[in-house]
Amino acid sequence: MTSHTVLIVDDEPDIRDLLEITLARMGVATLTAPDLTTARQLLSAHQPQLCLTDMNLPDGCGIDLVHWIQQHAPATPVAVITAYGSMETAIEALKAGAFDFVSKPVELARLRELVNSALKLSEPGPQASAEQDEPGLLLGQSPQIRKLRAQTRKLARSQAPVFICGESGSGKELVARMIHLQGPRRDGPFVAVNCGAIPSELMESEFFGHKKGSFTGAVENKDGLFRSADGGTLFLDEVADLPLAMQVKLLRAIQEKAVRPVGDTREIPVDIRVLSATHKNLPKLVQEGGFRQDLFYRINVIELAVPPLRERPEDIEILAEHILQRIADEYECPPASLTPDAVERLKAYDFPGNVRELENILERAFTLCDNDRISAKDLHLGNGAQDAMAGTAGTGNPLPAPPSSLPDGEIDLENYLESIERQAIERALEATRWNKTAAAKRLGISFRALRYRLKKLGME
Repeated sequence: MTSHTVLIVDDEPDIRDLLEITLARMGVATLTAPDLTTARQLLSAHQPQLCLTDMNLPDGCGIDLVHWIQQHAPATPVAVITAYGSMETAIEALKAGAFDFVSKPVELARLRELVNSALKLSEPGPQASAEQDEPGLLLGQSPQIRKLRAQTRKLARSQAPVFICGESGSGKELVARMIHLQGPRRDGPFVAVNCGAIPSELMESEFFGHKKGSFTGAVENKDGLFRSADGGTLFLDEVADLPLAMQVKLLRAIQEKAVRPVGDTREIPVDIRVLSATHKNLPKLVQEGGFRQDLFYRINVIELAVPPLRERPEDIEILAEHILQRIADEYECPPASLTPDAVERLKAYDFPGNVRELENILERAFTLCDNDRISAKDLHLGNGAQDAMAGTAGTGNPLPAPPSSLPDGEIDLENYLESIERQAIERALEATRWNKTAAAKRLGISFRALRYRLKKLGME
């Protein structure tokens, strides 16, 4: 690390000495400045790999220096040292573009984590080509998607919490992964959790872990999601679905950077970056009392909007080609292509389900098309349930009775349709002595469609 240099800006000699000694033990060279004026001069002359600045300086404020660095030395990450408990000031600094913050009295372990993380930004890696518009996980050439990629590259250079908003299926988790992969935590874990999928009674254990024997069924120690993401990124998807009681505990864990497992008496430090997302209107939920305002401000330091697919129709063909290639690879079949009328039909469609809906449409069309060409009629837009039953008609076999395991006469449509498909395929295969080509003809579908469905249903 001897090639790294850190600029320390603080008007208190004792603080400067403490930080210099700590960094020297890490093998990092230091420069020091007692005020903003000296700091600007040193930044212009030396281009350090990190700037550590106090908030209160004789000739201005640390946030002033953050703004100056953003304009004149954007390659240098800057971390601010805030007074204890001044979370509002820390959030203001993060919004201004600070990489991270550390509170007084400075915990040296936390400082070392921050410095190590910031110095990774100067190492060769995905973030080094910040000016290049590499698609990565976010495919497309529309102005909206180019802007989104530029935003993810910039946000990857910060540790600020990011709130990703957008409609269902628009790719919020992909955006979170891009931020993670382009930042200094890229070698650490990326842990994604759907907050709406965890039963409320298990949430605390799932997030913070538990000690063996702390409750019935706790037969061994469990780390929990926060500790699993230590050194990396925790992505909280559908964060609006968290119950209020859990929101309080989540806020404390984020602010204190520590968790207390269920049944434990001690807090365990965690080093994570929190990214969150929802398709719901979170500000409206805050106004209605369904989401805590203090937690909203804590996770919404920076807001990033993901555009819906209907606002970038020029990206649809690129996405479709990628999806069809992936489907072909997965099912070991030749890739299908879209006819011009299919492309136009997709571009004219509204896509309420966004990219996830496009994937479903193409997956279905892939099984129905002839000669590896998907036409507009193969897309069957808007007829999902009807299309799911296509290929089972005309076999001469009665449909199985709907499952009666659900209450009040409800049926599990997905499992019901799957059982129809499974039985029809089994009967066709038995009737043709497991000749797949003949069975496909008997079912009125292509050989590729049968092969796809056998793999999907686990019948190979």
